[in-house]
Amino acid sequence: MLTISRLAAYAGVTVRAVRHYHQIGLLPEPGRDHSGYRSYDAAAVVRLIRIHTLADAGVPLARVQELLEASPDEFAAGVQAIDQELRTEIRRLQANRRRIARLAAGEHLALPQSVVDYLDRLRGLGVDERYVVLERDAWILVAAQAPQLVEAVIARKHEDLRDPDMLRLYRLLSDVSDWPADDPRVVEIVDILERRMVRGVGAGEMDGGSVDDPFVELLDAVMVEASPVARRIVTILERRGWKGWTRIERVPAERAAQIAQGN
Repeated sequence: MLTISRLAAYAGVTVRAVRHYHQIGLLPEPGRDHSGYRSYDAAAVVRLIRIHTLADAGVPLARVQELLEASPDEFAAGVQAIDQELRTEIRRLQANRRRIARLAAGEHLALPQSVVDYLDRLRGLGVDERYVVLERDAWILVAAQAPQLVEAVIARKHEDLRDPDMLRLYRLLSDVSDWPADDPRVVEIVDILERRMVRGVGAGEMDGGSVDDPFVELLDAVMVEASPVARRIVTILERRGWKGWTRIERVPAERAAQIAQGN
């Protein structure tokens, strides 16, 4: 007859594990000798080895009991079912690892790959990281609130980069954070934006009609609150008869005149 420590040694487990298997009912409690110590036989060693083998293979302890008591066919079916569950869990963990790897790059947090690629393209053009971060934050809002718009807008943005005006605009915006609000280059930015607005509105590409008003205001705030220069750009555009940033609209002539007069 064996003591608990000898039983554990034969099966390659700890005494603590043996006691745990007793507590959850996997290993029946043995009789005790005249000194009150547990006394195990060879059958207990065999059962403990089987328990340890199954658990070490990844079988949940809650399923070990049914496998120990199963017929050969039931055992095979049970093992196959557990294997399928493990495969599913492995796929989930692998997907999580891929996601973690993407998150390590920073940009992938809450952004689809197409947006990340576009932001990287801006960096490749020499656009300052501060402006890239500003645009990234706006895209995070769009991806969360209007994901159905992302791919079409991104495709158009890539197309826009063929436009010399757009390339010049990005180069100007690249260090706009360092400008005073009255920097004369602000007018050049407004000129470029107005030319693009005229083309965009005429082509029906910049109306933002599928986005609700509060969200449009939020996106506009991301840009306008970025710097005093940004606020001045919007002010000049309004004086020229344009309203908004995400959803571009013509300001009625009377209102444009009032804005120009400071009313």
